[in-house]
Amino acid sequence: MSKAEAKNLTDKTFRIIIGNGKDGILQSKLWKKLDLSSRNGSRLTMQLEKRSLIKREKILLDGRWTYRLFAVHLPASTRCLDQVPCLTCPVEHMCSVESDYSPNNCNLIEDWALLSFHTSNNSHRQQLEQQYNNPSSENQAKEKEIILKEAKPTKHRAQRVSRNSKK
Repeated sequence: MSKAEAKNLTDKTFRIIIGNGKDGILQSKLWKKLDLSSRNGSRLTMQLEKRSLIKREKILLDGRWTYRLFAVHLPASTRCLDQVPCLTCPVEHMCSVESDYSPNNCNLIEDWALLSFHTSNNSHRQQLEQQYNNPSSENQAKEKEIILKEAKPTKHRAQRVSRNSKK
């Protein structure tokens, strides 16, 4: 296999993993999609893991150990952009960094950003809680408990977001 073919296959592998989003993909399913042997597939995924592009999570499936592959960073979602307050702001035409109407002190942008962060953080938190409720070992449960504590929004931020969402 030439270097160009190997790079093309690596890129294709990474695109498939990204395409599976937060759920990831079983390595065996990936190898079937790419028509690869387990040896060649393992080499590809280990290269991507060494480059910190993917992570592998060992799981027990149907009585056999395997890996689920996840992209370390997923492309940004643009779902919250349709709610950005600037699109319907009555003073948008007067808004600039130097004026009284500035993005630096705009309450609408601040509220929108906090609400967007809270929403995305909440879905991430739910995913962590789901993993925490189904631990495969005692050590994993302790690790997930630490992660959950880190993922909780601060009390101040949570109160502010809940107040703003009621308006």
